[in-house]
Amino acid sequence: MPRSLALTLATVPLLVGCASPIFDVGRTETALPLSRAWFDGRQVEYITTDVSDLAMAQMLGVNHVPRLADALAAPGRKSVVERVYKFGGGEQISVFQSAPSPTGAANTSRAYSPLWQVVMVRWLQPAAGRELRSEEQVLAAAEQRLVALDVTTTVVNCPVTRSVDGRPLLGVR
Repeated sequence: MPRSLALTLATVPLLVGCASPIFDVGRTETALPLSRAWFDGRQVEYITTDVSDLAMAQMLGVNHVPRLADALAAPGRKSVVERVYKFGGGEQISVFQSAPSPTGAANTSRAYSPLWQVVMVRWLQPAAGRELRSEEQVLAAAEQRLVALDVTTTVVNCPVTRSVDGRPLLGVR
């Protein structure tokens, strides 16, 4: 018997065993607060599960995961982290640097990552503030010296659950 066939025959019972109702703990769900952010002028929805900064994790009621900060790029190394622009005064929702397209397993965006480095945005003249709906608008406002950008070392895990295509993640039903 060829080795690949023997391996397949040995693996099938293990796979069937894992799918057995004996291991089924029943259908469970976790409710997480849904948030919205801007990406390229359109809203996306996301959840926050983990934060590298203790105070932010406590404030959001999520897992404190200091090791998330290890995802930041070291010199000469590519990072898996994108930027999220967060407005410290709460004057608007965040702005994401990327989003899946489309949402789900068919995503073709090579830029999207659910790990985000927090960049705090502060209006230098609050009266001149307006809603910024894309990274390009945030960067243009910074270039015009309308906002200050504080790049932090805080990393958050915020997977997009409904992207600009409007379709939500379905999960297993």
